[in-house]
Amino acid sequence: MTKSTVTSKGQTTIPKAVRDELGIRTGDVLEWDVQQLHMRLRLVGRGFLGRRGTIHVGRGAVAADIAQARSSRGST
Repeated sequence: MTKSTVTSKGQTTIPKAVRDELGIRTGDVLEWDVQQLHMRLRLVGRGFLGRRGTIHVGRGAVAADIAQARSSRGST
């Protein structure tokens, strides 16, 4: 069984073996559920940094993008 210690500020470190097994990375969001002195921890989503690389920024043709958007919705 893996253990960790809680600091005076209420913080703890998730052991590396657990992070690796669950795929927990920096910026991930965790949900804590406590019921009858039992705690369940769940990975509920990736934080903002988890989306790195999904938005592409660069030069583009604004007029062409607008025309394409309009044609895809049936407007002129």
